[in-house]
Amino acid sequence: MIGVQLAQRLREAGLSWKPALGDRFAVPDRDLDDEVFVLSNMTIQVHTVPEGRMIGFNGTTEWALDDVELEEALWLPREDQLRELLGGTFRGLRRAADGFEVTIDLLGEERRFEGASAEEAYAGALLHLLAAAVA
Repeated sequence: MIGVQLAQRLREAGLSWKPALGDRFAVPDRDLDDEVFVLSNMTIQVHTVPEGRMIGFNGTTEWALDDVELEEALWLPREDQLRELLGGTFRGLRRAADGFEVTIDLLGEERRFEGASAEEAYAGALLHLLAAAVA
């Protein structure tokens, strides 16, 4: 799983989140950086209210947390989601000396990105694609 800092870099690079069941997220800056939450039908759901979209924590009496604005939540994409976001540029994932390496092809140029985990390697490649889309 990618960490909060890498997820924040992806958000700042322009990655947007369309919440779906099973998505993992964090709520940084509320002393909850180390907590990972998962959207589910039973306990954590996205609600649309007049003020915007909110993440509702149903039945969470142990926390002082009832609702969080969607913008306050930070998506922690899974490996499969990161791979899917690479789309047709994705060429492969392989084990490297210190972790994993993802290969993409961007406009005929092959690029490699390493990470301690497969998710980190995918995220590095995605950061590159997001930067290239802006340039």
